Amino acid sequence: MVSGCWSRLRGLWAAGQALFQGRALLVTNTLGCGALMAAGDGVRQSWEIRVRPGQKLNLRRSASMFAVGCSMGPFLHYWYLWLDRLLPTSGLRSLSNVLRKVLIDQLVASPLLGVWYFLGLGCLEGQTMGESCQELRDKFWELYKADWCVWPAAQLVNFLFVPPQFRVTYVNGLTLGWDTYLSNLKYRIPGSLTPPKLRGPGQPAD
Repeated sequence: MVSGCWSRLRGLWAAGQALFQGRALLVTNTLGCGALMAAGDGVRQSWEIRVRPGQKLNLRRSASMFAVGCSMGPFLHYWYLWLDRLLPTSGLRSLSNVLRKVLIDQLVASPLLGVWYFLGLGCLEGQTMGESCQELRDKFWELYKADWCVWPAAQLVNFLFVPPQFRVTYVNGLTLGWDTYLSNLKYRIPGSLTPPKLRGPGQPAD
């Protein structure tokens, strides 16, 4: 029985490895980005539904998040391939190149993806370019500061220890929480989730 379970696990592992080779890797990275972004939005919406009476699950919103995530997948796929060719690394022995990769990623890819996120969702949801650009101006620096708090350490681990074919999947695995934050940043309604102020006896209502 144990040997049979072990054989099935080895079969699943062998089948899974095929998803991270050749052209299949691009598809895996693309769909993984989309799925995790939609899942992060689903987590955020489930919380909103609990605190906003009457709100229902917005499948169109999650579909937009999925589409934008899928559009980012090919970029990330080729971005990491390019970084690996530009600055080859082999663990701690090439720490200086790893740090350069992290810095380039933060200075180039992170702001580009932030712009992509807001403008892409704005386009899918019918915003004008002016409205999307205004939202970008309002929220970009908050996003970018949060990005610097999370991703440099995560990418240091990525470039030091993760095999190249698993880089995007590693990032996707970490992004459920990050994508939940992105959904909150995009769709939050200022003040709507703040509990009402308590009034003392005889105090008039606001």
